[in-house]
Amino acid sequence: MSQPSTTANRDHGGGLDAAVAQYGGEKSAWIDLSTGINPVPYPLPDLAPDIWTSLPDADANARLHSAARAAWGVPGDADILAAPGASALIARLPGLAARGAVHIPGPTYNEHAAAFASQGWDVHADPPEAISARVIVHPNNPTGRWYTETDLDAPLTVIDESFADVAPDRSLVRHAGRSGTLVLKSFGKFWGLAGLRLGFAIGPVDMIARLRERLGPWPVSGPALRIGATALADEEWARNTRVRLNEDAARLDALMHQRGASCIGGTSLFRLYEVTDAADWQSRLALQHIWSRVFPYSRSWLRLGLPASHNWTRLEEAI
Repeated sequence: MSQPSTTANRDHGGGLDAAVAQYGGEKSAWIDLSTGINPVPYPLPDLAPDIWTSLPDADANARLHSAARAAWGVPGDADILAAPGASALIARLPGLAARGAVHIPGPTYNEHAAAFASQGWDVHADPPEAISARVIVHPNNPTGRWYTETDLDAPLTVIDESFADVAPDRSLVRHAGRSGTLVLKSFGKFWGLAGLRLGFAIGPVDMIARLRERLGPWPVSGPALRIGATALADEEWARNTRVRLNEDAARLDALMHQRGASCIGGTSLFRLYEVTDAADWQSRLALQHIWSRVFPYSRSWLRLGLPASHNWTRLEEAI
């Protein structure tokens, strides 16, 4: 199975407004399981009033970068850059190397292919004879596949670790100091604060410097700097969250198995199921105002995120 590498196929989770328009109900009453965002977000710290009225200062930026470096074990020969979401970085990555053939193993998160294609790269889901760049989503979305260091062999190698915080021991960030190797991190997924728009690039000093120039001054808001630094330093919350996510993922698998679905992949933030008719499953759940994820390249793949604790009963009754 391969995923078309075109900008016309940029499907995503979310899209709850369209679901509400089609199936009715109040948006606030829907359960959105179409994304892989932690349904129990990090509790927001108190924020001083002037954080909203002042430009982000250098000390706050340094505290965030220091917390991120410690949380992810960033090697000493690699630099780190905070950005307004991983998507802002993805859009700029193709400009870091001369255009050529980029290998993006599919099916996977399709914004990478769209970004490279829009800047004139030749995008391949299967490896071409000559590779100028490779993008691996680690773990992959939606299959959950994990890669190894043997996959880091292209002149420009991008490792998208947006979901890797569920299993930090499997991260490839230790290779971020390699020439041409860049690791992306998303704050919104594991910490459940996607609306904060915070992401990170980790890589060789020269590559990070070029990205920093492209982002311009004050790329991250003051509130995001403060919240991100606090959350990344909270090791106890992260440990407890990984335990809860694993337990909830197992609970969801058991529920879906009882209904005849087979888990064929995913992470502890989202599960990928093989079903007879994914579109029918999505429609039946939507009639109960529960939104799920299907894919244009598969009639049998259904992806579900995890519900918040107070929504389990409703999900069990709907399934």
